[in-house]
Amino acid sequence: MARILLILLGIIVAVPMLLFITLLVYPRPVDHTPDWVFEGDASRIDYCELPDLDGSGLLARDIPQAHTPACGYKEFPQPVLKHCTEPLTDGSEDLRGLWQQVEGGRVGHLERIEQCGNRVVVTAAGLIHDLTTDGKLAGASNDVSPLKIGPFDLCIRTSATTQWKNGRLEFYAFGGPKVVERYIHNGDLYWHYPSIGTTRMKRICKLPEKSQYR
Repeated sequence: MARILLILLGIIVAVPMLLFITLLVYPRPVDHTPDWVFEGDASRIDYCELPDLDGSGLLARDIPQAHTPACGYKEFPQPVLKHCTEPLTDGSEDLRGLWQQVEGGRVGHLERIEQCGNRVVVTAAGLIHDLTTDGKLAGASNDVSPLKIGPFDLCIRTSATTQWKNGRLEFYAFGGPKVVERYIHNGDLYWHYPSIGTTRMKRICKLPEKSQYR
């Protein structure tokens, strides 16, 4: 019996360790992010002037998927979907805009949400999450996330799918468990993350000082 318990304990310890090592060393995806995304001054944009999704421009599938450079961008990037005017798919809610934390959750958090067709791009905290909202692994984000363990600054692979449910955009880690949701309530954007709680955000039109949006 003791031997069986030791084997089970070994498995319980080994599985998370193997998963962590896999996420740490798994190769990054081929980066097809257009060069212009990291060119120019994104602080000059009025993010309250949202594009008309009238179908007159590019479709979501015409724009390559964007990825986080290195383990986080240094300058706030240009909107990935700025030339896309494909109408949102049925069941979608319009979360587009630049949003800043005003209550709860992560203090000082700022994020930009872009949408067109069945695609959504969330740019925040040095990361770019670009994915489709049909819940399919084919449209999952292929991303990275910084992880600090003691004196070590690491960069691990992440991936998520998203799907609209009851007016909320739900994010599923690696297509599995739900980890995040975003939704509009009374004109504010709410971002719920398990380890952080619920962050309420107000719409703003311009990027604040650089020290506040890295």
